[in-house]
Amino acid sequence: MTDEKKIISEKSMPDEQVRELLSKYDKESAYRDLKGKMGWFVALLAVAFSIYQLYASILPPPPAQIHRTIHLAFALGLIYLLYPATGRGHRSKIAWYDGLLALIAVSSSLYWVFNFDQLITRTGNYNQTDIFFGGLVIVLVLEATRRVVGVPIVIIATLFMLYALYGNHMPGFLHHRGVSLKRLISHMYFSLEGILGTPLSVSATFIFLFLLFGAFLERTGVGAYFNDLALTLAGKRIGGPAKVAVFSSALQGTISGSSVANVVTSGSFTIPMMRRLGYRPEFAGAVEAAASTGGQIMPPIMGAAAFLMAEFTGVPYWEIAKAAAIPAILYFTGIWIMVHFEAKRIGLRGLTEEEMPDRKNVWKHSYLLLPIIAIITFLMLGDSPMRAALKGIVMTIIVSMFRKETRMTLPGVFRALEAGARAALGVAAATATAGMIVGVVTLTGVGLKFANGLIGFAGGVPLLMLFFTMISSILLGMGTPTTANYIITSTIAAPAIIAMGAPVLSAHMFTFYFGIVADITPPVALAAFAASGIAGGAAMKTGVNSTKLAIAAFIIPYIFVLSPQILLIDATFFEASFVILTAIIGMLGISAGLIGYWLAPVYWWERIWAAGAGLLLIIPGWTSDTIGMGSLAIIFVLQVIRARNNNKPLDTPLID
Repeated sequence: MTDEKKIISEKSMPDEQVRELLSKYDKESAYRDLKGKMGWFVALLAVAFSIYQLYASILPPPPAQIHRTIHLAFALGLIYLLYPATGRGHRSKIAWYDGLLALIAVSSSLYWVFNFDQLITRTGNYNQTDIFFGGLVIVLVLEATRRVVGVPIVIIATLFMLYALYGNHMPGFLHHRGVSLKRLISHMYFSLEGILGTPLSVSATFIFLFLLFGAFLERTGVGAYFNDLALTLAGKRIGGPAKVAVFSSALQGTISGSSVANVVTSGSFTIPMMRRLGYRPEFAGAVEAAASTGGQIMPPIMGAAAFLMAEFTGVPYWEIAKAAAIPAILYFTGIWIMVHFEAKRIGLRGLTEEEMPDRKNVWKHSYLLLPIIAIITFLMLGDSPMRAALKGIVMTIIVSMFRKETRMTLPGVFRALEAGARAALGVAAATATAGMIVGVVTLTGVGLKFANGLIGFAGGVPLLMLFFTMISSILLGMGTPTTANYIITSTIAAPAIIAMGAPVLSAHMFTFYFGIVADITPPVALAAFAASGIAGGAAMKTGVNSTKLAIAAFIIPYIFVLSPQILLIDATFFEASFVILTAIIGMLGISAGLIGYWLAPVYWWERIWAAGAGLLLIIPGWTSDTIGMGSLAIIFVLQVIRARNNNKPLDTPLID
């Protein structure tokens, strides 16, 4: 980004390798690279998509059925033009059948637009033509989702629709009367509880605009600036490159909607730096994977799930962003502390002055953060997310004018509009498919049935029920993007937690967190596998290390339910501050226990003791805090004594 700084250009991976990794682990990045007239046609179609969305956010949009189907038609048409049917499909030209499928997808999606008055008139009494087009849209949405998102969510949606059709043959609590094919299709496409339901509605409003905001922001060079800023603040500290990865990934999370994309973009320069300074490949990859996954829980955007959560829970968006702040701080604090202890344990240095960017130049470009600060300020002042996103886009264009290299000319605006539309394709397909899952839940009541089944299976024991819900959320979240991930887990698993008396927001945050950590939880740890591809380490071992580093994400959600004060639910400022302080000290103990080092090497029995004390401090409550603080104080004294006698780093790794 700057002339003075050399380290990024030296350590970054070649663009071709970055693109190859993204295509391998992130389905949304495996699109065709079209040239010539067809490339221009697709680009113009993408720009038209963005312009329509801007129009619908500034002026009163058309009726919900029309607005959402236009959004869907644009998305499906672009997906079939940009994404080949298989990984071996041609990447530089469009197959004739994909062009035909794009045409059919657009025309069938717009069936609502062409027949709006007639469809409203015959609500509940649809004819054979209606059912044909409804069924066609279902198939086309599933195939488009398979191409751009992946197979897991398509399998889940298909199983749910089969359950709706044949649930009358299911045993036990899953039994229901069954649904006819005609009723299923009409519910999926001709009601606002299926494909055109709340998930697609959020995609067509808040999410699209924030993705467009991110696309404009990237044109200013803010992504590279995040890396420079992280280097400036953390590069020279002990284990500097790993701390840079944590810091830059937290910043990237404010605009990124994908753990894998975050890993590859920021990891392409942080992981080589870590490797050069002596970090083992599995640990270097794990740091980036855990930090990048944490970007999805980072307010204010939270991988776009915050907007969906606001719609599903009825809690105002800004309240959700505030509630998610403390857990996000604890998550990144935990990773930061573990990175610090690991660096001390094996004696790793920070970066030298020659390897650092020019500080004056970095601070001179701090104005690049203004759009993000502005959008948070607008939200705090009470603006709607849509209005805040629009103002953020305008602010980004203004900020781009400060420097010749980033100045938004007409071609620059064109490319930003195109990039925003492309970024929205995966979300549109995922939310449309997830809408089918939600539609089956409303049609059959399976959400409540599943909740009752979980409670019965757990024997009514709250902790056991939360454990089963955690496993369900991780399994449901494997291989699916953040938005679809949250929709699935909250629809299926959250009712079980609500049924045991937990606040609605606590239940949704619980399932959201465990759906997200599926990205780094073996065996399907896509973010960890992408990081291992950069680091050159063993994929599964990288996933295991990522899980250890992200331990906070496996502990804190339980606190959401058992002590909702951590989400600022019914908590005073003093209570919230005390919860933050004790939890951070608790992460210190857990980190020392997992890494095996604090001020000096930690013996095996002290590791268990330290981790237990840290866990007690994370659990809000005077009794647990007192016991945890006292226990940790004893270990600290032992560490001070040992550090005076022997403070040499160990040669053998304690975290593999």
